[in-house]
This record gives sequence, C-alpha cells and structure tokens, in this order.
Amino acid sequence: MAVSLRVPPEMKKKVERLAEAQDTTAHAYMLKAIRDKVEAEETRAAFHAEARRRLARMKKDGTGIPIEEVTAYFREKAAGGNPQRPRARKIV
Repeated sequence: MAVSLRVPPEMKKKVERLAEAQDTTAHAYMLKAIRDKVEAEETRAAFHAEARRRLARMKKDGTGIPIEEVTAYFREKAAGGNPQRPRARKIV
C-alpha cells in the first residue's frame, strides 16, 4: 500500500530537527510517531471496551464496590500502606 503524506513546510522543519536530534531520518521519525499513535489508540480502545464489559457485568449482577471504599483503598495505598482490596458485593 503506497501512502503519500503532505507535510506543511513548518512541520517538516520541526520533524527534521527532531529526527536529527535523535540521530534518525525524518522518515523513520514519522513512522515511529504514527506507530506510537496507533498503539496508543488501540490501547485506549481496549481500555474502553473492557470498561464497557465490566459495567455491563455490574449492571447484570448488581454487584460493585462503593466509591468510598475504593477511594480509601487508594489513599492508603498511596500513603505506602498495604490495605486489603475491597470486594465487590450486591449494591442496593
């Protein structure tokens, strides 16, 4: 698949400068930038898909963890503690 990419002159200069600073070609620099963006978007899409699956399961089962317990867990964890993970249960 052949691809042609028109890059505005000011962007081309920036790419060339950054590529040179990384001891690579402008072409390789742009390929890496595209690859990084595609991978980030795939990761984001997978994260959202997993979130939708989990939300659907929570709605179906009626289970969850109250936000207060989640917040307390992460606060203690951030403070260096070793808290017990909160468990999901039926939410009324």
